Amino acid sequence: MTDPNPNFLQRLQKRLAPAPAPTDDRGRMRMVVDSLVLHLHPTKVPVTALRFNYTWGLGGLSAFLMVLLALTGVALQNNYTPAVPQAYLDVLNLRANVWFGELIRNLHHWSANLLILVSALHLARVFFTGAYRPPRELNWILGLFMFLLILGANFTGYLLPWDQLAYWAITVGTSILGYVPLLGDWVSNLLLGGPEVGGKTLLNFYAMHISFIPLFIFGIMAYHFWRIRKDGGLTLPRQEGDPEDPKPERVTTIPNLVRREGVFAIVAFALLLGFSMLIPAPLEGIANPALPPNPAKAPWYFMGLQELLLHFHPLVGAIILPGIVLTGLFLLPFMDITQQSVGIYFRSRRGKSLSLLALGLAVFVTPLWVLADEYLLDWQAWLPGIDPLLSNGLIPLALILLPLLGLDEWAHRTFRTTEEERILFLFVFLFSAFLVLTLIGIFFRGPGMALYFPWAMPTTH
Repeated sequence: MTDPNPNFLQRLQKRLAPAPAPTDDRGRMRMVVDSLVLHLHPTKVPVTALRFNYTWGLGGLSAFLMVLLALTGVALQNNYTPAVPQAYLDVLNLRANVWFGELIRNLHHWSANLLILVSALHLARVFFTGAYRPPRELNWILGLFMFLLILGANFTGYLLPWDQLAYWAITVGTSILGYVPLLGDWVSNLLLGGPEVGGKTLLNFYAMHISFIPLFIFGIMAYHFWRIRKDGGLTLPRQEGDPEDPKPERVTTIPNLVRREGVFAIVAFALLLGFSMLIPAPLEGIANPALPPNPAKAPWYFMGLQELLLHFHPLVGAIILPGIVLTGLFLLPFMDITQQSVGIYFRSRRGKSLSLLALGLAVFVTPLWVLADEYLLDWQAWLPGIDPLLSNGLIPLALILLPLLGLDEWAHRTFRTTEEERILFLFVFLFSAFLVLTLIGIFFRGPGMALYFPWAMPTTH
């Protein structure tokens, strides 16, 4: 008896047959690269996900900067000794006698600073598109942990040149740890290797900078990318015609997405290389514990916290306020679970208007509050005999939080905002206010941490 459909078995055998193994090294290498790419990306991606103005390439750029930092870090490590004063002498030798040594150091320095900005913008993009909502809540939490580790990597690397800028910035930055209740002094001494910044601190920071922190970042980053794929790829707006089962047009990841990522990485590297060739990484004189600069500032990414310390009791400015904000960010996916606006920037047209309103209010109100607290408000003088934690901490904090809650209630009643729009409004306001505080700390604080205009700031020696 003959098979009524002889071609059926042939087609079935072709489908079940394993793909032929490549016979040359180039083919094997391509298979390895393709497997790695498809570990990080799905086989196919929606066409809309290829639009640059949706993701801005921030996640891929963060990963690229991490790889670049690892490569330049290994090169720098081969010409560096984590000991006082040899660390500073090695940096001088790197700049003067090692081929392309200064360029590699510049690349490493500016890539690290850029990574903070890019990863912060990436988290903001995820927030503004609602991509933290279930089932992606774990990836949002992982992203927050990675951002904290990136700050830690920059902070530990800041000390390694062992110049005046690094020494005093780390001294100011680590002093914040002393305000942590109960464990603050113990953690500070453990991190510094003693009561103050010294040779043991340099060794501790070097060990964390080249081993523990990068390993955690790369490990979480690999799982983070894999998790994006398992959660269905990028979040995209639901289609109006079929909100429950959107099926956008899809194209293969290789070469459509990979080609775009490669071009973007080349352009980003070219721009960063050009910047590093023109702008050298800062290096001042060798660290001198007996000669503090005026003003002594923390690294720029902690200047917002340092600015808060000028207006609040240290426990409030350094621990309570940042703790409230961080806790809110980690709990965000469990408080805002609306699915209708996932993938839509700023939730809706009204959300965009509310975001602009929150931005304008923050830019206007924050400098006024700084000026008022600098020249008019004196809580400790007005409330003598009261614990400074109350007079200069909890009472001013309450007087700020109450208007903020009132502002939220006003926006809710005036614009009939939904829960997700209220969260958006508060997030944009607080995020913008913190950016304003950071800029004030960087550019408008002079000797004695007094307010100055940058163009009128007196020079100090």
